[in-house]
Amino acid sequence: MQKFYLVNKKIGETPLEALEVFRKKKKIGIEVPMTYAGRLDPMAFGLLILLAGEECKNKEKYLGFDKEYEFEILFGFTTDTYDILGKITKVSPLQIEKEGLEKIIKKNLKNFKGKIIQKYPMYSSKTVDGKPLFSYARNDKEVLVPEREVNIKSLKYLNLKKISSQKILKDIQNRISKVNGDFRQKEILKIWKNKLKKENTFFIASFKTKVSSGAYIRTISNDLGEQIGIPALAYNIKRVKIGKYDRI
Repeated sequence: MQKFYLVNKKIGETPLEALEVFRKKKKIGIEVPMTYAGRLDPMAFGLLILLAGEECKNKEKYLGFDKEYEFEILFGFTTDTYDILGKITKVSPLQIEKEGLEKIIKKNLKNFKGKIIQKYPMYSSKTVDGKPLFSYARNDKEVLVPEREVNIKSLKYLNLKKISSQKILKDIQNRISKVNGDFRQKEILKIWKNKLKKENTFFIASFKTKVSSGAYIRTISNDLGEQIGIPALAYNIKRVKIGKYDRI
């Protein structure tokens, strides 16, 4: 039996669900220990490393690999999760033309390259005093959010496109419907439906990046919005490379 596997995690799956689907597909018995190396949020998709047997003991080695992502940022909204699977905290239909927004994005990207300090998202599994941050967030409890230095080795702007509120809603409904477990889906969908019932136009920008282990694409998306004064969130995140691995 192999000890290392590279799989494609689907939108809506947690890493654990992806692992269990793979275990069942390959008929790997539950007596064989398995783990994943490097999380992907339910709304993110792409490459995920799975380890089996004795190789599980080497998990830290795999966690340290650089990652490469292709991702999209939706401008006009912020959420408490920094992606679409969150409660909207701010909405602002853009009063800026495409050329103006593109210019502002390009001008501010330099602030997100090299070694930077990133705060962990409140909806993340990072623990503080033995509890994950999302536990504090869900129970509306205050906590000092930890931060860490990460290295954004490259960040390339690709393009910018317009998208209608109805198209956003249809896409969000489709993707959130694929999520199992308790991620506040019903409540979140209700909020999105309410905020997108009026016909408006928003912008989505596409990027490609290479980052050190531990960097959050959701945080880059949210922080870029704060930097330019326009609400923003991670609309799509695809992991395309882990270390030297980029093919299944």
